[in-house]
Amino acid sequence: MRGKLMLTAALMAGAALVGVALFAVMTAGQREPASAATEASSHSPVYTASVSGVDEAARELDLIRPSRPKQASDFTVALVSGDTLKLAGQRGKPVLINFWATWCGPCREEMPAMERLYLKHRERGFVLLAISVDSDVSLVKPFLQKHKLTFPVALDAKMDLANTYGVRALPASFLIDRNGYLAAVALGPRAWDHRAAHTLVEGLLAQ
Repeated sequence: MRGKLMLTAALMAGAALVGVALFAVMTAGQREPASAATEASSHSPVYTASVSGVDEAARELDLIRPSRPKQASDFTVALVSGDTLKLAGQRGKPVLINFWATWCGPCREEMPAMERLYLKHRERGFVLLAISVDSDVSLVKPFLQKHKLTFPVALDAKMDLANTYGVRALPASFLIDRNGYLAAVALGPRAWDHRAAHTLVEGLLAQ
């Protein structure tokens, strides 16, 4: 499975494709056609529409919105810092779960923007959890230190959580609202420090 993820990540980096993964709870045809700009990699998207709320922000970021209420699967993970994090324990806070790996180029590209998004909103309760599917924590810690990433990071070496969330390509991100329901899914990298991403988080914080 990890080999398939590596191949898919390489294909996404080479062809700048977004949305090649399948998310089990979504139905075909649910996504609106994406512009060429929003299908580019995270360092070069262009957004032109105004942002007036969560729905419009999600459209600007080309996120998949669930067609029906879907409770996010609960889990408890050990963080590389030594602490633990339980998803259900974050109720009352919006949570962004990002599946990634150190060998995934698009994952590495979007990490600095994710850090900026996290730093901007963490004091208001925003939680960002990056779940690495690397085979060993010794591969992850040096990367975090080198890039000065401060958000919580967990290791999913056996890919149990990745399989639970239907991850078929990296990066894959799942935005959970304050009540524990799936709010949106991003398949592929995003510009997480774009105004639309900040508006999205602010909207979920206000709900």
